[in-house]
Amino acid sequence: MIGFLGAGRVGAQAALEVASAGIDDVTLVDIASGLAEGEAMDISQKIAETGVDVDVRGSTDFSSLRGSKIVVITAGLARKPGMTRMDLLEKNAGIVSAVAKEVAKHAPGCIALTVTNPMDVMNYVVLRKTGFPKGKVVGMGGILDLSRFKSTLCAMLDISHSSITSLVIGEHGESMLPLARFTSVGGVPLTTLMDETQIAQAMDATRRIAIDVISKKGATVDAPANGVVRMVKAIAWDRKEVIPASAYLEGEYGVNGLCIGVPLVLGGNGVERILSLDLSEKEKAQFSKGAQTIREGIAAIQGSL
Repeated sequence: MIGFLGAGRVGAQAALEVASAGIDDVTLVDIASGLAEGEAMDISQKIAETGVDVDVRGSTDFSSLRGSKIVVITAGLARKPGMTRMDLLEKNAGIVSAVAKEVAKHAPGCIALTVTNPMDVMNYVVLRKTGFPKGKVVGMGGILDLSRFKSTLCAMLDISHSSITSLVIGEHGESMLPLARFTSVGGVPLTTLMDETQIAQAMDATRRIAIDVISKKGATVDAPANGVVRMVKAIAWDRKEVIPASAYLEGEYGVNGLCIGVPLVLGGNGVERILSLDLSEKEKAQFSKGAQTIREGIAAIQGSL
């Protein structure tokens, strides 16, 4: 069973896609009376017509998570126009702390997948409050940032989305690090197709995309949900997939004691290993900038951890 803590727009969309793909039974939990139940009914009716045989349930009771192999945590306040991810810090830290304890109580053997923003800090909160081994807690951000970088590059180069192979690491936020040196277009290095100015423009556009979407439709939904589903598949199907995601570091990339986006192998055991990249001095500086932002976020809520 795949559990979803939070039946808001991203949680409900991800649950719909997980159920539609027939990955496993789905349980949505939300404290808002009727919301999770209503979403479960709606999803169940959709998959009934398409012939997918998984069970979808909704509840306000955290004990419904019992037996979950994966629990996706989307509970919390969403960004509004003009807000940064860090603007959500204090309120969401309290919400995520509370629900993480419920995950540990009712689904102690699961892998926790953090989505709530500011994601890297919230992923650290989940790790601390569940007491899970570090490999059992992972955050969704890198896949989302990667999808935005690929979309930007394809628009600038006028090429198919399928032609791009790339990587985005670091903080899931304004200090994210799209890696142009590790990006190729049909096997051709990006650095041979775009000059430094164009690459910088693509990176800046990628960092601004979420703000633009939120200003126009009020929330980012489809791309984040897709990132969740891809990670759920990697875990549920033990795909050993190499993806960028938030994990707890103990010296890797010169960082210790926080969660941040890195390339890792995601499989049935969660974070199975972290892959090391030889970053340039400029890339190291940007990665460190993001790590410092996360460190400051953790420090700001330390009294409640």
